[in-house]
Amino acid sequence: MGKQIVVLNGSPRKKGNTSALVREFTRGAEEAGHTVTEFFLDGMEIHGCKGCFGGHSGRDCPCVQRDDMDKIYPAVKDCHVVVLASPLYYWNLSGQLRTAVDRLFALEEGDGNLLRGHDRASCLLMAAEGSGFEDVRTYYDHLMEHLRWKNLGHVLAGGNMDAGDIDGKPELQAAYELGRSIT
Repeated sequence: MGKQIVVLNGSPRKKGNTSALVREFTRGAEEAGHTVTEFFLDGMEIHGCKGCFGGHSGRDCPCVQRDDMDKIYPAVKDCHVVVLASPLYYWNLSGQLRTAVDRLFALEEGDGNLLRGHDRASCLLMAAEGSGFEDVRTYYDHLMEHLRWKNLGHVLAGGNMDAGDIDGKPELQAAYELGRSIT
């Protein structure tokens, strides 16, 4: 039986280099029999976490804020794998993705932690003009440790500024293979 995979795509460009990695990952995962649901965060209304500790994991929409995170919460609750996809912005994830990740905290509040553990896994897909991925890898490793999710790996594609720069590069094949490798 295939797994449920959620992609949180933090790129502002639907046809950019990060989105190309997501397309190849998705192709590989679907060929392996998995179901992939992608959320293109830049096209969604998602507000920053207010740090109010008013969330309640047992609710369908656990955060007190009503916005498009209400579409993401049920998908994340039911998935096996969460893919974080982003261009590299100032040595970290894009604001779109960081905001969504921060808001997932609502799944940890209330009567049961529905985020940490639960045999979930994750992988990281990133494209960048440069190749300074060390800081974001440290952040991602700490996040995986905190969430108790298995780190399935990452594809970090440097040298890609303009949309389409990634075309023909080996990182696209690596993203496809990462998607296919999920068991």
